Amino acid sequence: MDSLTQIVLGAAVGEAAIGKKVGNKAMLWGAIAGTIPDLDVIAKWFFDPVTANELHRGFSHSILFSVLMAPILGWLVSKIYRNKEADWKDWTKLMFLGLFTHPILDAFTTWGTQLFWPFGNRLAFNNIFVVDPLYTVPFLIFVIIVMFYKRTNPKRRRVNNIGLYISSTYLLLTLVLQKGASSNFITNLENQHIQYQDIQTRPTPLNSILWTANIKTDDSFLIGYYSYLDEPDVIDFIEFPQNHHLLGEMKDDPLIQRLIKLSHGWYTIEKTENNIYFNDLRFGLLGLGKSAKRFVFSYELFYDTSGKLQAKERERDMQEAGPMLEKLFARVFGNKS
Repeated sequence: MDSLTQIVLGAAVGEAAIGKKVGNKAMLWGAIAGTIPDLDVIAKWFFDPVTANELHRGFSHSILFSVLMAPILGWLVSKIYRNKEADWKDWTKLMFLGLFTHPILDAFTTWGTQLFWPFGNRLAFNNIFVVDPLYTVPFLIFVIIVMFYKRTNPKRRRVNNIGLYISSTYLLLTLVLQKGASSNFITNLENQHIQYQDIQTRPTPLNSILWTANIKTDDSFLIGYYSYLDEPDVIDFIEFPQNHHLLGEMKDDPLIQRLIKLSHGWYTIEKTENNIYFNDLRFGLLGLGKSAKRFVFSYELFYDTSGKLQAKERERDMQEAGPMLEKLFARVFGNKS
């Protein structure tokens, strides 16, 4: 999730952990703990784009990281507030909850987390977009209200708990909405007699009403959209050929194998007059409908001067962000034009 959401969640769990003992200091350090796992973004300063994306939401988003770092950070904070109400164990508890709830929340997004690092693949439930105001804004309001109560006031814990309950309930609700949307996609595929191998359903940006699905067939991928406000709920699928053969000799290069693993096999190859691109389908198109041809995550493949295959992220033209958002919200309300 976005940084603001993780700060809000960290502040709330910090308050729940030891807010009664230290007041707003618990929210402050909970917010800091909730931010720490995302410091792995500095990998982009030192590594190539593929390596940086492989490392993102890796070790710093694991149970192991939370277990190792919580007592260290707890000890450091306890030294700052000597002879206060909270001891090392209290601060360690707060730090663990702040560090651990961060990857738990991220696991519900498309990118997912390597929660069990160094074992296993990413855990990704794909039921909430990385920025969702319906999750964050109510949660933020309750956290702000909490700050104005004295730490000994029982209303403080009550208000904080309400914020946690509401945000958690919404998160669970998106799982239900995802299940319903996925069922509708499958029904449409069956009604249109489309044979498919696999399907992934996820929300579109900033909401949980409009959903999109990637569908894998024998030689192509289909992308469809479904809003709970659609009438009728007939889905038109857009087809993208896999074009894996366009890789040619590149297909056996270790870099391509890493990209395939990173995309979990959800990729197409795009060739233009001068360039060849590896498109990661998991994060959808840069836009909506048949006019959208660019994928959010796309890598340009090229050989450097030494003959080594390289990949760099394709630049995104965000000048059309405003019109795209307008089209997105029109589509949320069932406008398919």
